[in-house]
Amino acid sequence: MFARVLSATILGIEVRPIEVEADVSDGLPSFTMVGFPSAQVKEAQDRVRTALRNSGINLPPKRVTVNFAPADIKKEGAGFDLPVAASVLAAAGMMNREFLDGVMMAGELGLNGEIHPISGILPMVIRARELGCRFCMIPWGNLREGRLVHDMKTIGVRNLKEMVEYLRRPGEFQDEGEEVKAETEEESLDFANICGQEGARRAVEIAVSGFHNILLIGPPGAGKTMIARRIPTIMPRLTFGESLELTKIYSIAGALSHNDPLIRRRPFRSPHHTCSPQALTGGGKNPRPGEITLAHRGVLFLDEMPEFSRRSLETLRQPLEDKVIQLSRVSGTYVFPANFILAAAMNPCPCGFYPDLDRCCCTPGEVSHYLGKVSQPILDRIDICAEVPAVTYTQMSEDKRGESSEDIRVRVEAARRIQSERYKGNNIRFNGELKGNLIKEFCNLSPKAEKLMGKAFDQMRLSARGYHRILKVSRTIADMEGSCLIEDRHMAEALSFRAFDKKYWR
Repeated sequence: MFARVLSATILGIEVRPIEVEADVSDGLPSFTMVGFPSAQVKEAQDRVRTALRNSGINLPPKRVTVNFAPADIKKEGAGFDLPVAASVLAAAGMMNREFLDGVMMAGELGLNGEIHPISGILPMVIRARELGCRFCMIPWGNLREGRLVHDMKTIGVRNLKEMVEYLRRPGEFQDEGEEVKAETEEESLDFANICGQEGARRAVEIAVSGFHNILLIGPPGAGKTMIARRIPTIMPRLTFGESLELTKIYSIAGALSHNDPLIRRRPFRSPHHTCSPQALTGGGKNPRPGEITLAHRGVLFLDEMPEFSRRSLETLRQPLEDKVIQLSRVSGTYVFPANFILAAAMNPCPCGFYPDLDRCCCTPGEVSHYLGKVSQPILDRIDICAEVPAVTYTQMSEDKRGESSEDIRVRVEAARRIQSERYKGNNIRFNGELKGNLIKEFCNLSPKAEKLMGKAFDQMRLSARGYHRILKVSRTIADMEGSCLIEDRHMAEALSFRAFDKKYWR
């Protein structure tokens, strides 16, 4: 007898539906799996057979064949255990085959019949909704995650007995699922706690308002990392659509909280400088999201930027321009979202005190070698370079709180509303995403600003990319003042953020 049920596999961040077909026929007792299964999937035959026996369900001694269609996609992971068990039971006549019509299943079996949670459930449930399935059957441990999709019926089961009970008598099955409840968490980071550094605070506000990349450079202990860690606190709060998009990515990466799986805060990823290029970009035989994808819609912070390997830094070139990253493998090309703000921090030399010659103990060669670890193409992709000077004793001893993150966020949201209205129908949302003809169309300069830009282009020896970056930053500064035209004061401030990198990288 033949039976089948729908399941899915994840390739990159794309969900591909897989039909799990089973046939139980007369012949020498065996359990065969075909359809390009990986070694993990092939192990399912022993898990399923043992789990069924320990659940009090004895398969007849017949020839069992399981097929995964389409056969040209390699099947990875242990999530096929549950659909294999269901299709085999239906094919053996121990369950009505019609019960499996329009059902998507995924889950890992334990030898005692328990069903363990797996990663990637949320994108599977969303895909099931797109395919018009009746409901999804998933592990109980993934139920809160699955129910984030409100318009798709999702059933959580703890073991094989509950699976069979529901499929046989769906009306009598007692669903005790809990609704997702938000975890309340105190916001501990605030810009009000930072002493001084008005220039760096201003630079960060501009960067967030226009979604620009930023580099903070200064001596050790000046507060570069403190400032960077507070960037998400001034970013607009996530919409539900953005939260769901991020939750899908983190679900595939297996990085969701069990109690509250919905991502409610902007990501802040801070990989260590020993991070490999593969960890940054993502990878593996079946590629999974890397740090730059986990930072999507948020901040990727590279502390001590020159300490990262040259190869790791150069992998950022394409995603900083295209806002996606493409990984090519023998099995195909995988596209991951990578729309993040790059925030980097670094010392100006190995000891950290250059160009203060009274304190700096580095030779000119050491300084040049250290700064040379950050290439000019990477610097050209960073819109804002802000200097973070050492904090004085007066600033530290003053009993004065700075402006709070909430107050700064109000101004950021106002600037972003202007951009959102301006770019309607252009498939972009921020000034930092402007390209090509759109820069000429929306970055209108006053005569004084045009004259200032012409002088700066020659004196600072700007590249075409650097020129466009300055225009985009000046457009953001003008938006923060509510000005339709870019004035010379806006241009001057944008140029000042390029002057610091020229100061160090001569």
